[in-house]
Amino acid sequence: MVLSDTHAPRHWKALPSSVARVLDGADTILHAGDVCVPFVLDELAGFAPVHVVLGNNDGRDVAAWGAPETLDLDLAGLRVSMIHDSGRKEGRAARLRRRFPDADLVVFGHSHIPLDETGAGLRIFNPGSPTDKRRQPHGTVGVLHITDGTLVDAKIVNVS
Repeated sequence: MVLSDTHAPRHWKALPSSVARVLDGADTILHAGDVCVPFVLDELAGFAPVHVVLGNNDGRDVAAWGAPETLDLDLAGLRVSMIHDSGRKEGRAARLRRRFPDADLVVFGHSHIPLDETGAGLRIFNPGSPTDKRRQPHGTVGVLHITDGTLVDAKIVNVS
């Protein structure tokens, strides 16, 4: 399961039940930053192991929880890299390919705009935000299905 930009406690007072339903049965949780306070990560860790990167609104307490600026993971043989801010929309896939040359998938956040796109030989995925939808019609999270090093399916799921 993938989420980003939870912005607690302003927008995430406690784990929303709609997000908990999606979390149920998750093997791994990826949070692409702007957690803002680590209690969110503690809540998520009650469901599955959590991997998180620092967002521009995250402080030392989130870093101390274990959030680096970027992260490279092997998830069931799929090479996944994470960053909070992927920069401008123009040239994004090529820029992320240069930044993460070995990645099969790059997960990012920051814009609050859900995105699942392939370009420059790279799949890029932004789950949006479950709690701070801004101008989006729904709060969203992402669900990834990975088998034997292959991203079998990626979905953006409405949670509000």
